Amino acid sequence: MNIKEMINERFECSKCGGTYCETKEVSMSGAGLSKMFDIQHNHYLFVSCMNCGYVEVFNPDVLEGKKRGQLGSVLDVFFG
Repeated sequence: MNIKEMINERFECSKCGGTYCETKEVSMSGAGLSKMFDIQHNHYLFVSCMNCGYVEVFNPDVLEGKKRGQLGSVLDVFFG
């Protein structure tokens, strides 16, 4: 199961308590040379509540960098 699927399965909005979300991966350039040459090396997951529209942003590199057992713990902190 990938990170997007895990987020969708465990999602609960911190604002309204909704349980349905949409997840999009977004790439952005940084500062300096990467901005000048439009090198997009920063990746984030934007998770939008389908009920109220509230958006949370996650760094997938941090979530994927954890061991398999720790990944569930990290998601539990975010989604209860």
